[in-house]
Amino acid sequence: MAEDYNFYAYMDRMKYIRRWQLMRSVREENIMEHSESVALLTHALCLIHNDLFPDDRVDIEKAVLYAVYHETSEVMTGDLPTPIKYFNREISGAYKDMERRACEKLLSFLPESMKRELSPYVLANEESKEYLLMKAADRLSAYIRCIEERRSGNNEFIKAEKSIREDLSSRGLPEVDRFLQWFLPAYEKTLDELENR
Repeated sequence: MAEDYNFYAYMDRMKYIRRWQLMRSVREENIMEHSESVALLTHALCLIHNDLFPDDRVDIEKAVLYAVYHETSEVMTGDLPTPIKYFNREISGAYKDMERRACEKLLSFLPESMKRELSPYVLANEESKEYLLMKAADRLSAYIRCIEERRSGNNEFIKAEKSIREDLSSRGLPEVDRFLQWFLPAYEKTLDELENR
Protein backbone atom coordinates (compact mmCIF):
# COMPACT_ATOMS: atom_id res chain seq x y z
CA MET A 1 0.00 0.00 0.00
CA ALA A 2 1.34 3.45 -0.94
CA GLU A 3 2.04 6.01 1.75
CA ASP A 4 0.08 9.22 1.81
CA TYR A 5 1.60 12.61 2.58
CA ASN A 6 -0.06 15.68 4.04
CA PHE A 7 2.18 18.54 2.86
CA TYR A 8 0.03 19.86 0.00
CA ALA A 9 -3.22 19.44 1.91
CA TYR A 10 -1.70 21.68 4.58
CA MET A 11 -0.53 24.19 1.95
CA ASP A 12 -4.07 24.31 0.55
CA ARG A 13 -5.26 25.49 3.97
CA MET A 14 -3.39 28.76 3.46
CA LYS A 15 -6.63 30.05 1.96
CA TYR A 16 -8.26 29.88 5.41
CA ILE A 17 -5.67 31.98 7.25
CA ARG A 18 -6.60 35.63 7.27
CA ARG A 19 -4.07 38.47 7.27
CA TRP A 20 -4.42 41.85 9.02
CA GLN A 21 -6.46 40.25 11.81
CA LEU A 22 -6.43 43.26 14.13
CA MET A 23 -7.50 45.70 11.44
CA ARG A 24 -10.91 46.33 9.94
CA SER A 25 -10.67 45.52 6.24
CA VAL A 26 -12.94 46.37 3.34
CA ARG A 27 -11.82 43.10 1.74
CA GLU A 28 -10.28 40.18 3.59
CA GLU A 29 -6.97 38.77 2.41
CA ASN A 30 -5.64 35.28 3.10
CA ILE A 31 -2.04 34.10 3.10
CA MET A 32 -2.52 32.05 -0.08
CA GLU A 33 -3.44 35.11 -2.16
CA HIS A 34 -0.77 37.14 -0.34
CA SER A 35 1.87 34.54 -1.28
CA GLU A 36 0.84 34.77 -4.94
CA SER A 37 1.12 38.56 -4.76
CA VAL A 38 4.59 38.31 -3.19
CA ALA A 39 5.71 35.80 -5.85
CA LEU A 40 4.57 38.15 -8.64
CA LEU A 41 6.30 41.16 -7.05
CA THR A 42 9.45 39.13 -6.30
CA HIS A 43 9.62 38.18 -9.95
CA ALA A 44 9.33 41.85 -10.93
CA LEU A 45 12.06 42.94 -8.49
CA CYS A 46 14.37 40.18 -9.76
CA LEU A 47 13.82 41.22 -13.37
CA ILE A 48 14.61 44.82 -12.44
CA HIS A 49 17.69 43.70 -10.49
CA ASN A 50 19.03 41.63 -13.39
CA ASP A 51 18.47 44.57 -15.74
CA LEU A 52 20.22 47.03 -13.42
CA PHE A 53 23.04 44.66 -12.42
CA PRO A 54 23.71 42.27 -15.34
CA ASP A 55 27.05 41.24 -13.80
CA ASP A 56 25.41 40.33 -10.47
CA ARG A 57 22.32 38.44 -11.55
CA VAL A 58 19.98 36.82 -9.03
CA ASP A 59 18.42 33.38 -9.38
CA ILE A 60 14.84 34.29 -10.25
CA GLU A 61 13.48 30.76 -9.75
CA LYS A 62 14.97 30.59 -6.26
CA ALA A 63 13.57 33.99 -5.29
CA VAL A 64 10.09 33.23 -6.61
CA LEU A 65 10.03 29.87 -4.81
CA TYR A 66 11.08 31.65 -1.60
CA ALA A 67 7.99 33.81 -2.11
CA VAL A 68 5.68 30.87 -2.82
CA TYR A 69 6.70 29.19 0.44
CA HIS A 70 7.42 32.22 2.65
CA GLU A 71 4.21 31.83 4.69
CA THR A 72 4.42 28.03 4.97
CA SER A 73 4.74 28.00 8.75
CA GLU A 74 1.51 29.94 9.19
CA VAL A 75 -0.64 26.92 8.32
CA MET A 76 0.43 25.70 11.76
CA THR A 77 1.16 28.92 13.65
CA GLY A 78 -1.47 31.23 12.17
CA ASP A 79 -0.68 34.82 11.22
CA LEU A 80 0.49 36.40 14.45
CA PRO A 81 -0.35 40.13 14.46
CA THR A 82 2.69 42.37 13.88
CA PRO A 83 2.45 44.28 17.19
CA ILE A 84 2.77 40.97 19.06
CA LYS A 85 5.31 39.36 16.71
CA TYR A 86 7.74 42.27 17.09
CA PHE A 87 6.85 43.38 20.63
CA ASN A 88 10.38 42.63 21.85
CA ARG A 89 13.43 40.59 20.86
CA GLU A 90 12.51 37.69 23.13
CA ILE A 91 9.05 37.25 21.59
CA SER A 92 10.39 37.82 18.09
CA GLY A 93 13.12 35.21 18.59
CA ALA A 94 10.72 32.68 20.09
CA TYR A 95 8.27 33.18 17.23
CA LYS A 96 11.05 32.78 14.64
CA ASP A 97 12.03 29.50 16.31
CA MET A 98 8.40 28.36 16.31
CA GLU A 99 8.12 29.22 12.59
CA ARG A 100 11.21 27.16 11.81
CA ARG A 101 9.89 24.17 13.77
CA ALA A 102 6.54 24.43 11.97
CA CYS A 103 8.34 24.43 8.60
CA GLU A 104 10.41 21.39 9.59
CA LYS A 105 7.25 19.59 10.72
CA LEU A 106 5.50 20.38 7.43
CA LEU A 107 8.51 19.22 5.42
CA SER A 108 8.29 15.89 7.26
CA PHE A 109 4.95 15.39 5.47
CA LEU A 110 6.76 14.92 2.14
CA PRO A 111 8.50 11.93 0.56
CA GLU A 112 12.22 12.17 1.31
CA SER A 113 13.23 13.07 -2.26
CA MET A 114 10.73 15.96 -2.39
CA LYS A 115 11.71 17.09 1.09
CA ARG A 116 15.32 17.45 -0.11
CA GLU A 117 14.18 19.50 -3.10
CA LEU A 118 11.78 21.79 -1.21
CA SER A 119 13.73 22.34 2.03
CA PRO A 120 15.99 25.08 0.58
CA TYR A 121 12.89 27.12 -0.36
CA VAL A 122 10.78 26.49 2.73
CA LEU A 123 13.83 27.10 4.96
CA ALA A 124 15.26 29.94 2.89
CA ASN A 125 18.80 31.29 3.02
CA GLU A 126 18.07 34.60 4.74
CA GLU A 127 21.51 35.98 3.82
CA SER A 128 20.96 35.68 0.07
CA LYS A 129 20.13 38.51 -2.31
CA GLU A 130 17.13 36.47 -3.50
CA TYR A 131 15.73 36.42 0.05
CA LEU A 132 16.37 40.15 0.48
CA LEU A 133 14.39 40.90 -2.69
CA MET A 134 11.60 38.52 -1.65
CA LYS A 135 11.29 40.26 1.74
CA ALA A 136 11.13 43.63 -0.03
CA ALA A 137 8.37 42.20 -2.24
CA ASP A 138 6.57 41.00 0.90
CA ARG A 139 6.57 44.58 2.24
CA LEU A 140 5.62 45.92 -1.18
CA SER A 141 2.62 43.58 -1.23
CA ALA A 142 1.56 44.91 2.18
CA TYR A 143 2.01 48.48 0.95
CA ILE A 144 -0.18 47.84 -2.10
CA ARG A 145 -2.78 46.28 0.17
CA CYS A 146 -2.80 49.46 2.29
CA ILE A 147 -3.31 51.56 -0.85
CA GLU A 148 -6.22 49.32 -1.86
CA GLU A 149 -7.88 49.73 1.53
CA ARG A 150 -7.34 53.52 1.58
CA ARG A 151 -8.77 53.85 -1.93
CA SER A 152 -11.83 51.92 -0.73
CA GLY A 153 -12.40 54.58 1.93
CA ASN A 154 -10.90 52.65 4.84
CA ASN A 155 -8.73 54.96 6.96
CA GLU A 156 -7.69 52.05 9.20
CA PHE A 157 -4.65 51.38 6.96
CA ILE A 158 -3.33 54.95 6.60
CA LYS A 159 -0.72 54.72 9.37
CA ALA A 160 0.42 51.28 8.14
CA GLU A 161 0.71 52.64 4.59
CA LYS A 162 2.95 55.48 5.77
CA SER A 163 5.21 53.28 7.92
CA ILE A 164 5.56 50.61 5.23
CA ARG A 165 6.45 53.25 2.62
CA GLU A 166 9.14 54.58 4.99
CA ASP A 167 10.43 51.03 5.50
CA LEU A 168 10.60 50.42 1.74
CA SER A 169 12.46 53.70 1.20
CA SER A 170 14.91 52.95 4.01
CA ARG A 171 15.98 49.62 2.46
CA GLY A 172 18.15 51.37 -0.12
CA LEU A 173 17.17 48.93 -2.86
CA PRO A 174 17.24 50.44 -6.36
CA GLU A 175 14.96 47.59 -7.48
CA VAL A 176 12.25 48.79 -5.10
CA ASP A 177 12.79 52.43 -6.04
CA ARG A 178 12.41 51.56 -9.72
CA PHE A 179 9.24 49.53 -9.08
CA LEU A 180 7.74 52.39 -7.07
CA GLN A 181 8.59 54.84 -9.85
CA TRP A 182 7.42 52.72 -12.78
CA PHE A 183 4.51 50.70 -11.46
CA LEU A 184 3.11 52.11 -8.22
CA PRO A 185 1.18 55.07 -9.75
CA ALA A 186 -1.05 52.59 -11.60
CA TYR A 187 -2.31 51.21 -8.28
CA GLU A 188 -4.02 54.57 -7.69
CA LYS A 189 -5.99 54.32 -10.95
CA THR A 190 -9.49 53.02 -11.65
CA LEU A 191 -10.01 50.28 -14.24
CA ASP A 192 -11.18 52.89 -16.77
CA GLU A 193 -8.04 54.91 -16.16
CA LEU A 194 -5.85 51.82 -16.63
CA GLU A 195 -7.53 51.06 -19.95
CA ASN A 196 -7.27 54.64 -21.26
CA ARG A 197 -3.53 55.06 -21.56
